[in-house]
This record gives sequence, C-alpha cells and structure tokens, in this order.
Amino acid sequence: MLPKPVAFQIATADDADRIGDLVRAAYSKWVPVIGREPMPMKVDYAEALRLHRLDLLLVQGALAGVIETLQHPDHLWIENLAVHPDWQGRGLGRRLLAHAEELARAAACPQVRLLTNAAFASNVALYQTAGFRLDRSEPFHLGGITLYMRKALD
Repeated sequence: MLPKPVAFQIATADDADRIGDLVRAAYSKWVPVIGREPMPMKVDYAEALRLHRLDLLLVQGALAGVIETLQHPDHLWIENLAVHPDWQGRGLGRRLLAHAEELARAAACPQVRLLTNAAFASNVALYQTAGFRLDRSEPFHLGGITLYMRKALD
C-alpha cells in the first residue's frame, strides 16, 4: 500500500550525498547477484545533478526514493530509479514511474525509455507491469545483459 503523504521535490546540489546514500542502499542487494557494484552505485551525484533532473520522492518528509531523468526531443529517458530498502514493496517504484510519465506528458513526449540489467528480475517485472516493453537487449560486462525498454504514452 502506498504510504501517505507522498510528495516530489526537485533535487538540488545540497542533496547529492543523500541521493548517493539512497542509491547505494537500494542497489546493494544486486551486488551478490551480478558480482559487482551496479553502475548507479558508482555515479558522482553532484555531477549528475548538473546534467540531469533528479526528483526526490518524500514520504512523510523522509527521502524514500529518487528518479533521475533526461529530456530528449522524442522521449524522456529514465537514467535511474531507486527506492530505499526501507520503503521497497510499497508501490513507490510505480509512483516514481508515474511521475516520469507526468514529466514526459508535460513536455509533449510520446514515450518514456530506460535500461536495466536483465538479472534485476524484480525491476524488470515492475517495468513490465507498468507497461514497459522490451525494445532490445545487448551483452554487457562479464556476461550480463542490458535490457532497453520503452513505454508509449497515450
């Protein structure tokens, strides 16, 4: 069940450290699955904040999730979506995806795109149930597979 109240806030440079902490916590469960730190754990979020839009998902004032997006002429790219482990399983990932769709519609973009590691089964399932379809897959880093997904918006 989605906790309330939920609010979005555009991140600022002051949020870089707590975004990094949240992302590291959210992705740590995948380290034993793929045998290395996933790419989002290695990002310099101070730099990411200069290049992309990052929206914080706050639940009762606490940072519970983040979504990093980049606007392109024909689509909104989701660079990263992360929910803190304490908040996972409560519908916040779906709420972050809905927020990305709202941003895309506001920019008159017809679709949202993202990529994920095929080994991140729960993430892939979330994207599929949210209406994302596989666009293509390709090999990545030591036997991994990257899935490129997209969702057309009405």
